[in-house]
Amino acid sequence: MNEIEKRAFPLFNEAHSADIVNARIGSDVDPRARQIAETVVRHLHAAVKEIEPTHEEWLAAIRFLTETGHMCTDWRQEFILLSDVLGVSMLVDAINHRRPETATENTILGPFFVDGVPLSTSGTNICLDGKGEPLVVQAQVVDIDGVPVKGAIIDVWQTNDDGFYDVQQKGLQPDGNLRGKFESDAQGRYWFQTVKPRDYPIPADGPVGKLLAKLGRHPNRAAHIHFIIQAPGYETVITHIFSPDCPYLDEDTVFGVKESLIGQFEKLDDPLLAEPLGVTCPFWLTTPVFVLKPVGHGAGK
Repeated sequence: MNEIEKRAFPLFNEAHSADIVNARIGSDVDPRARQIAETVVRHLHAAVKEIEPTHEEWLAAIRFLTETGHMCTDWRQEFILLSDVLGVSMLVDAINHRRPETATENTILGPFFVDGVPLSTSGTNICLDGKGEPLVVQAQVVDIDGVPVKGAIIDVWQTNDDGFYDVQQKGLQPDGNLRGKFESDAQGRYWFQTVKPRDYPIPADGPVGKLLAKLGRHPNRAAHIHFIIQAPGYETVITHIFSPDCPYLDEDTVFGVKESLIGQFEKLDDPLLAEPLGVTCPFWLTTPVFVLKPVGHGAGK
C-alpha cells in the first residue's frame, strides 16, 4: 500500500477543492445540515475560482465581514441589512411564502418591528408627533374567496416624517410613535389615522452603506407602511403598502417592492368627508384589502 492509499481523505488540490472539503463532513451528520454545507462550499469555491481574488482582496472581504459584525447592536443588525441589500432576504421570503395570485404577497419584515404593542380601537391616530400629511387608512381583511375575516390582529408601523422609526430616536420621538395594533370587525374592517409615508435611507454609516456607495447604489427605501396580519386558521402575512408617487419604487434598496403592494392614495379636500374621520383638510385616503390564505391551502390553488 503506497502513501496515498493510506490517507483517510484526499489532500488539497485546486481542481477538486470543493469535493475535498465536503469529503470531511461526518457520515452521521444531519442530512439537511449536510445538504446546506455541501451546497455553500460548492458555490463559494466556484465563486472564488471565477473571481480569482488576490490575497489582499480576500483579506478585504474578511475585514468587511468583521466590521459588519462589530456594527451589530440590539437595534441594528448589520448582517440583516447586508442580506437585505443583496436581495437575499426577499428571495428567502419569496421561497417560503408562495401563495395563490389572489392572496396578499409578503415582503421583508425589516429590523424595526416591536412586539407587544397594545391593541387600539379603530379610528385611533397613531401619529404622536404631529408631523406629516394626514392619512386615513380604511382597510379590510378577507380570505381568498372574498369572505371577511373577523378578529384578525393587525400590527402597523412606519417612520415619522423625518424618516426615522421611534426606536431610532429614543427621547426625540414619543414612545410608540406611528405604531398601532388593531382588530378587524365582523366585516373584516378596521381603520386608523396616520401620516403619508415617506422614503428614507437605511443606516448607511456602516460597512453595508460603504458597500452600496462602492457599487454605485443609493441607500433609499421606497415610502411604505408595514403590516403584519394574523388570524387563526390563516397564514400570517408580513407586508407593506407602498406610496405610488414615491421616486424610489423602481429601485428600493432592499428590493421590497412588488407590483401588487403599490397602494392607491387619494388626496381629498372635502370638509364633509374629513369631519367624521376627525382629520383636517387636505388629507390622504387609502383603502387596502388584505387577502389571507388558509393554512394548508395549496400555493397554486
